Amino acid sequence: MNLSVEAIDRIIEIALEDRTTFEAIEFQFGLKEQEVIGLMRYEMIPSSFKMWSKRVQGRKTKHEKLGGFDKGRFKCSRQKQITQNSISKR
Repeated sequence: MNLSVEAIDRIIEIALEDRTTFEAIEFQFGLKEQEVIGLMRYEMIPSSFKMWSKRVQGRKTKHEKLGGFDKGRFKCSRQKQITQNSISKR
């Protein structure tokens, strides 16, 4: 898959966030969990990747199935809507 530098930077940024699920990344960029992990392994220095990998393993907030979210996740009223990787105005 050919990704722009901006897309790679954005994927890394949201993958580092604890509350962004792998399913959300797949919805926005079409990358499955293993592809995101491979991208992170390739783009990050080894020690940073190891720390990130340890942190997200089995983390409920990184997997929708484990999260048990009822009607979506908490969102601040001032947070903008994200639709298909573009931010829409309220």
